[in-house]
Amino acid sequence: MRNIDYFQTLTQTVENALAEDIQNADLTADLIPEEKNATARIICREAAVICGRPWFNEVFRQIDDSIVINWFVDEGEQVTPDQLLCTLKGSARHILTAERTALNFLQTLSATATVTAQYVSKLKGVKTQLLDTRKTLPGLRMAQKYAVACGGGTNHRIGLFDAILIKENHIMAAGSIAQAVQTAKQRHPGISIEVETENLDEVQQAVDAGADIIMLDNFTLEMMHQAVKLVEGRAKLEVSGNVEIDQLEKLASTQVDFISTGAITKHIRAIDLSMRFESH
Repeated sequence: MRNIDYFQTLTQTVENALAEDIQNADLTADLIPEEKNATARIICREAAVICGRPWFNEVFRQIDDSIVINWFVDEGEQVTPDQLLCTLKGSARHILTAERTALNFLQTLSATATVTAQYVSKLKGVKTQLLDTRKTLPGLRMAQKYAVACGGGTNHRIGLFDAILIKENHIMAAGSIAQAVQTAKQRHPGISIEVETENLDEVQQAVDAGADIIMLDNFTLEMMHQAVKLVEGRAKLEVSGNVEIDQLEKLASTQVDFISTGAITKHIRAIDLSMRFESH
């Protein structure tokens, strides 16, 4: 796993989410007596890989740091339907105010971790690694990158600032693959350079230019095999383009280094969670 500070934006991300939901008041929770305390249980209604505890905890910390959270599952743990995840004890009013935002983080990040784990399971025993992309939900980049790692996936570049990915339009604007790579090496020495290619001729150009990673965009399986032979380990190879889970084993059989997909961060369905107050 890369040395990434996944939590650098956590506090602000939670602040933004709470501001979106509450603004100046929770009109419904205002109906609950201020002195009323409660105990609540968070249940997962389906099989899932649980992820997002730091964001969940931060929501309650910002609302009321006296609320006690007792977790019964670890981050990244596989759970079964109707399993108890945690209990909450404290102000009933404040638990209700924090509920939806906290669950939104937990259900979304668990969804990404769960799907990632499903994809990674198809690559067991092979050298090919699963990469994520920048196709994340707005405002949740670091959180979803963290969820991918929890699910056993590998993070690609975090954003436009930490690696170079030269795509078709960059090549057109620069004049050629060679020119784009040369300029990248001159202006950003030591930074990883990846080139997106659409055919074997472009793969050869990228190898000759000294690219670190070559993306094979929408290549056929036969073209992938040819690209592996052509490159001969002089650059890492990444397969990309409408990758679905049922394709992974065939794609990995080509001996490419990476398979990237946006599906694990953007084609997700929230995990079914619920919160229930205990009767006293």
